[in-house]
Amino acid sequence: MDFIKPKAATRRNFFARAAAGATVLGVPMIAKGQTGPINMRWQSTWPAKDIFHEYALDFAKKVNDMTGGELKIEVLPAGAVVPAFGLLDGVSKGTLDGGHGVLVYHYGKQNALALWGSGPAFGMDANMLLAWHKYGGGKELLNKLYSSIGANVVSFPYGPMPTQPLGWFKKPITKAEDFKGLKYRTVGISIDVFTGLGAAVNALPGGEIVPAMDRGLLDAAEFNNATSDRLLGFADVSKVCMLQSYHQNAEQFEIMFNKTKFDALPTKMKAIIENAVEAASADMSWKAVDRYSKDYIELQTKDKVRFFKTPDALLQKQLEAYDAAVAKKAADNALFKEIMESQRAFAERAVRWDLDTNVNRRMAYNHYFAPKAAAKKA
Repeated sequence: MDFIKPKAATRRNFFARAAAGATVLGVPMIAKGQTGPINMRWQSTWPAKDIFHEYALDFAKKVNDMTGGELKIEVLPAGAVVPAFGLLDGVSKGTLDGGHGVLVYHYGKQNALALWGSGPAFGMDANMLLAWHKYGGGKELLNKLYSSIGANVVSFPYGPMPTQPLGWFKKPITKAEDFKGLKYRTVGISIDVFTGLGAAVNALPGGEIVPAMDRGLLDAAEFNNATSDRLLGFADVSKVCMLQSYHQNAEQFEIMFNKTKFDALPTKMKAIIENAVEAASADMSWKAVDRYSKDYIELQTKDKVRFFKTPDALLQKQLEAYDAAVAKKAADNALFKEIMESQRAFAERAVRWDLDTNVNRRMAYNHYFAPKAAAKKA
């Protein structure tokens, strides 16, 4: 029996369409010797005014500059194309070419995604968690996880975040019982942690938190850091912020590409992107130190916010509530258990090394600055 090739599928036609930058069999073709730039439309999960959106723009600029304009990433703010919590679907389906957010925002798709930052991480900070991701098996586990839910994405966790505050309240929190009946915003496994402490939890994206507090839909909320919280207007609805918490002390950002689009890029461009991720990760952490420390002072001096340290007894209760929550999830989700055990093994040696090796900075800080502070009070 003779088969007649359709005209569109001939060898000549295939390469003619590829040279024109067409889509062949659903795959975007990168034309050989293409003269024009490759354009990508991205979205972040952050409002345009948040420093997090600035981080997304910083990454895009690095890629645009490093490729000499051969790849141009345009980053839109949350809601421009898809809702903040819809980023994974938007990128996976190709509605967007990529995005900037956090893995915990995809918690509803697979709760194990929250292990990249939503919880105490067995004592690791965010930089250690990124070390686990790159060198301790996390990258392979994340690929396995995304494959398990059919997500057509390439993910690059990056950008270590400092320990996040317990949040913003009407009055200082002095004990775990203060959470009972409290209408509180958080995300990820932290939903289970604070529900276990008695709170009525509502998961909202960053741009919706302050309006909800202003309307009385929330009594209290956590988001992330002094700069974001100040830009988003938390000081307009609360004058009490509790510092230090285990609910998100090791979170990082996520840079995400549509896998079909990413795989079609030239090898050189993929290498540039991967190195730009690491460059942006370092730059983000340095910028955070500068900006967060400035806004921490501004919140106190200009916005009259009072900061309090979360009591140790409450921090211990968080750990206990977290352990109870993840034990249930690990029993129901084999992949959750596998990831958690991998993190635990890495943390046992990494955190021990860190605690034994690095000197506590409090003594040096007090030596240099405590006399000055005492003199001002006098």
